Amino acid sequence: MAKPKSEWPAKVLALIRAGNLPAAVAQIKVAPTAADVLRLQALVAQLPSTPALVQLQKVLQEEHALLAAPRLHRAP
Repeated sequence: MAKPKSEWPAKVLALIRAGNLPAAVAQIKVAPTAADVLRLQALVAQLPSTPALVQLQKVLQEEHALLAAPRLHRAP
């Protein structure tokens, strides 16, 4: 049986759509996995571009790079 995908990206996207970007950035900083960050990046890319979303995409790229690094892997 396949493991269901995380609901985390959809919940963070709801924060972004509500305009609560500081809360979204805080959630991104404690993202569960690099795959979740990638899924959130794909969802954010579908939104209309604004200066705030451009900055948020940079945060997403940085966090994905940190989580993808083997030496910074978070233990379950």
